[in-house]
Amino acid sequence: MSKLQINNLVRIATFFQHAGISIVFVFMPIIGKGVTDSIFEIGLLIASFSFAQILSEIYFGRYSDKKGTRLKFIRIGFIGCAIAFGLHYFADDLTLLFLVRIAAGIASGIMIPAMIAYTYEANIDKKRAATVISFHALGWLAGIAAAGIASDLRLIFLISAASFVIGLIFTIKLPNPEQKKEIEPGTTKLVILKNKFLFLSLLLRHIGAAAVWTILPIMIVERWGGDLYHISIVYVANTLTAFILMNVMASKIHLSNVTKFKIGIGFTTFVFIGLSFVTEWWMAMPFMSLVGATWAFLFIGGNFHLMENNPRSTSTGIFSSTLSISTVIGPIIAGSIAFMFDYVAVMYFAIIIIIGAFLVSLKIGK
Repeated sequence: MSKLQINNLVRIATFFQHAGISIVFVFMPIIGKGVTDSIFEIGLLIASFSFAQILSEIYFGRYSDKKGTRLKFIRIGFIGCAIAFGLHYFADDLTLLFLVRIAAGIASGIMIPAMIAYTYEANIDKKRAATVISFHALGWLAGIAAAGIASDLRLIFLISAASFVIGLIFTIKLPNPEQKKEIEPGTTKLVILKNKFLFLSLLLRHIGAAAVWTILPIMIVERWGGDLYHISIVYVANTLTAFILMNVMASKIHLSNVTKFKIGIGFTTFVFIGLSFVTEWWMAMPFMSLVGATWAFLFIGGNFHLMENNPRSTSTGIFSSTLSISTVIGPIIAGSIAFMFDYVAVMYFAIIIIIGAFLVSLKIGK
């Protein structure tokens, strides 16, 4: 099978993987409002998915390197996600919703590090891998758009489950190459210590972002006069920009991966400065487009830098789990701040912590 055929299959599988995740993730604050009036409990609900994902990504990312194979973890993840996200349909109270979110976090964490590493290893020209990975942004775009079109908070669970089944089908023809087995003990700890400034700046940046994403859908509906489909429109500006820019990076943007990462961290500050002045839903769109650009820079720059210099599935697993840690901490902080003050105070918190993240990122060496 040619490299082009492999890349196209991975593109489609990546697309459906992230469409299945995003269609539920973006509307989870609204879904949470259907089972509890407490913004703090909504924060905990969102955090439960990420907490499960943290442990899953670290464990299975490292296990993938030890076994020297990726495809098995990718397929198991698709099957697990199809079941876990489909079970959301039956979660009609807070306890059941917590349980299915935890199951979904575990299942998605099994395949995310392996998928990124598989994509990177399938390309001789590593820059071309960015065009394949970009389909995770396109998947988010499609998932968000589908949720807005459906406008049914129960139907989206079935669409999500179907997305994972379709993604699994496209992995059937993928080759299963054996990679070098990374069996040295203490590898995870060594990767974290070696890249501590990258992981810390990523953690701080995404805590701020995750805090805002917890309250943003609610603000769009309750404060800025939007409807459910307006949430989709606003978030599409984010994912479309990320998709375009990730593809452009493969051939047009000749910066080091570390520089890309620092740009992605630093410019995120301007997103939340802008959002703090928004008064109508449509005004959020240019700032969501900017966050899509910053995400493209930091995601490609950070992951490629790690895979060039570390065991690949282990390092991408730590990268993904760092994002998950942030989405545990961020929603809890957002719920607490919004409860004690108001929604805009969450924006101010994000601005301060992301400035700190950028200062930390300046310590990353090339």
